[in-house]
Amino acid sequence: MHTRTSRDGTLIAYGRAGKGAALILVAGAFSYRKYPMLPKLMAVMSVHFTVYNYDRRGRGDSMGIQPYSIQREIQDLQA
Repeated sequence: MHTRTSRDGTLIAYGRAGKGAALILVAGAFSYRKYPMLPKLMAVMSVHFTVYNYDRRGRGDSMGIQPYSIQREIQDLQA
């Protein structure tokens, strides 16, 4: 597990695998990076891409600093 800090100080947890162009997996609203299908998808896609599989804020190992907003989710991706 790796971490990055988003603009508002939220710690974002992620996994990384593979080599090549970056590909970011974004889990659904009620999911997180270790949800059974995401590690499988990451393994398949990492043959061709550098895959980043992260926990959205407030899920899994990422912090949940509020308030939640689309802009903050975008900042998390930028981190």
